[in-house]
This record gives sequence, C-alpha cells and structure tokens, in this order.
Amino acid sequence: MKQKLSNKYYLESAPITKAIAHLSIPMMIGMSVGTIYNVINAFFIGLLNNTDMLTAITLGLPIFTILMAFGNMLGAGGGTFITRLVAKQNIEKAKKIAGYTFYSSIIIGILLGIIAMIALNPIVNIMGADTSAIINYTKSYSLTMFIGGFAIVMNFALEQVVRAEGASKESMFGMVVSTIFSLIFDTLFILVFKFNVVGVALSMILANIASSIYYVYYLETKSENLKGFIKNFNISLKDKIEIYKIGVSELFLAGFLIITTLLLNNYSIRYGEGVVASFGIALRIVQVPEFLAMGLALGIIPLIAYNFSNENFKRLEDSIKQSALWILGLSGGVVTLVYIFRNVIIHLFSNDSAVLSVGVYIMAAMLISAFFNGFTTLFTGIFQASGQGLPSTIMAITQGILFIPVIIVLNNFFGLHGVIWSMTITEIITFLTGVILYIIFNNKIKKNKVVAN
Repeated sequence: MKQKLSNKYYLESAPITKAIAHLSIPMMIGMSVGTIYNVINAFFIGLLNNTDMLTAITLGLPIFTILMAFGNMLGAGGGTFITRLVAKQNIEKAKKIAGYTFYSSIIIGILLGIIAMIALNPIVNIMGADTSAIINYTKSYSLTMFIGGFAIVMNFALEQVVRAEGASKESMFGMVVSTIFSLIFDTLFILVFKFNVVGVALSMILANIASSIYYVYYLETKSENLKGFIKNFNISLKDKIEIYKIGVSELFLAGFLIITTLLLNNYSIRYGEGVVASFGIALRIVQVPEFLAMGLALGIIPLIAYNFSNENFKRLEDSIKQSALWILGLSGGVVTLVYIFRNVIIHLFSNDSAVLSVGVYIMAAMLISAFFNGFTTLFTGIFQASGQGLPSTIMAITQGILFIPVIIVLNNFFGLHGVIWSMTITEIITFLTGVILYIIFNNKIKKNKVVAN
C-alpha cells in the first residue's frame, strides 16, 4: 500500500521538482547505462582492431532502430493510455491494454524476423555495405539481430508499460539488468568465444530477454495496478486506435531515422571506411547527452499524462517548464564536458589514423545536434503524453523527411563537410518546429484552463 500511495503522490501532488527527480533521475540513470551498453559493443569490437567489423555494426544500426521503434510504438501508445486510464481509476482496462501491448510485441517481433530473413540480401545492400568482408560481417550481424529481434521489441514495450504507473526505479533496474548481462555476454562471445559481430548481436538479444523477464516479474508480482495483465490480450478496435494513433509517431520517427542512417552511411562511405567508422563512434558517444535528456523527457511522460487526464493544467504547465530547465542544464553540461575531452574519448575506440583524424570533427557536429535533440524529445513526449497524435506525427515526419533534402543539398555544395553537418541542421529545424507546435498546444491548455475556472 505504501508503494501505491507513493507513486500516486508523485504523479498527483508532490512538489514539481521532487516529482521530476523521482520519475526522471532513475530513467536518466537507466538510459545512460543503456548508452554504455551500446558503447560497450563498439569498444569490444574496437579491441579486435578490425575496422571492417566496426563498419559492419555501424551499418547495422538501423536494425536495432526499427526493432526499438516497434517496441516504442506499442510502449508509447499503450503506456500513455495506461497512465490516463489509471488516472481515471479504470484499472481493468489498463490491465487489458498492458496485456495487449506485451503479446503484440512478441508477435510483431517474430513477424519482422521472418520478413527480414527472407529479404536479407536486399536489406544488406541497402545498408551500404560494399566490400566482400563488410558485406559478410553485416549479413552475419543482421541475421542474428533479426532472428532474436522479438526480444528487443518486447523489452522496449514492457519498459514503458512499467513506467506508465510511475514505477521509474523499476524501469531503471530493468535497463541495468540488460546492461550487466550485455557486458558479461560481450566478454564471453567476443573475447572468449571469438563470435565477433555475431557475438555483439547475440549479446544484445540475450540481454534484452533478461530485462524483459525482470519486467514481467515486476508487473505480475509487484505492480500497483497491473497484476494479472498477462491473462489479457483482446481489446476493442477503439482501444487499438487509441494506442496506435500515439504509437505510430514512433514508427514514423524510426522509419525516417533508418532513412537518415542509410543516407548517412551511403554518403559517408564515399569518403572512406574511416569516415563511416568515425560516425559510428561519434553517434554512440553523443548518445550520452541525448539519452540523459531522453530519460528526463520519458520520465515525466506519466506526470504529464496523469495531470492532463485529470485537467490539472497548472501542475501540467509547471512540470513542462521545470523539465525544460533540467534539459537545458543537463544537455548543455554534458555536451560541453564531452567536447572538452573529445580527443581522449575518440582514442578509446580506435587507433586507425583515418578514423581519428575525422572523428573529432564529426563528434563536434554531433554534440551540437544532441543538444537540440533533448528539447525535440521533450516536445514529442508532451504531445504523446497528452494524446496529441497529429503533433507527435508532425515532429516525427519533420525530423526524418527533412534530412533527405538537407544531406543531398549540403553534400552537393560542401562535400564531406555538408554530410557531417546535415544532421545538426535538420535537428535545429525540427526543434523550431517543436516550438511552434508547443505554442499552439499551450494556447489550447490556456483556453481549457479558463473554461475549467
């Protein structure tokens, strides 16, 4: 009973700073640990001093992105719906939504694996692999990832279901479990058993399974509202629409992120394998400030959804203002710190002179992009939490589709420099789009507040 009162207290009446700290700090820690999880993979492959392998797992990043996206589609749509239902004390429907989210994640993951195995060769070609060695490594990595992809979809969906009722610490514990198992399996599969890129993928899959087991255990035995969720699957068409109208923005975003990554790979590989590997390292490093901001934004989604559902608009506005200030301080601080030590950091991942020479420059551009990405994530989280399907989708489309003309134009005019700065420019424009959409959203909130008074 104490835990139930505690979670409701933080969502409903705790001081805003205290509520954000309770909900977001565990999430930030968990996502930072999760970032280390991705850096670990690159680090262990880097120990083998094989640029082809490092290039292969970089080219394979879209696979993880699409699997994560389907998990987030179900998790974001189902999770925010669950929070709004809990706020209205509709617990039985919340359990049904949680059950549907869980089983759908497994089914979708298996279907994606089957489709991908059939179309493996075209997929690897689209990724941009060119030499025979890189093609073979990319195929091995991709095939393993797709076969076990259901675990990644399931893990990301369950994490958001757990967080939906304000259980941010338990969400963090699941991420920590995943990272610990990843470290153990990476050591075994890459350094001991010499599975190379297959070891990276296998480690990731088993780590996600371990985390998912923890989440299911928590929800079935410790959850305040969702015990017994596993017995539910069937929900109405109306409820499915409610899930997917929010979740589809995650799918759009991932689809465009894949296009972004593929374009980036195909353009950067024109300038050499060292440039591709440098992007791979830089993208992993800048995930630290990005995931800190993302952890904060995701952490407050239950707070926003709960108070939006209960029409506590004053608390809603205060939550958003405080969160923006937190992101400003966190993103700005970490980006500055990483920039100061960028030379030292890049040397940890490669001793290839071609990678080192351009890697520092790429990282600088990526860090600026990461700073604006924090606010973009916050805007998207606000729209998802409040059930605003259209603004969520607009943000996803802007972030993805805009990159296509930006990288084409900048590459034509500025060559490698244009490719390097294309993501940064896209992120800044997306941020400005988010500002406009939030102003519109905030005006609606003010009108509702006047009506409520």
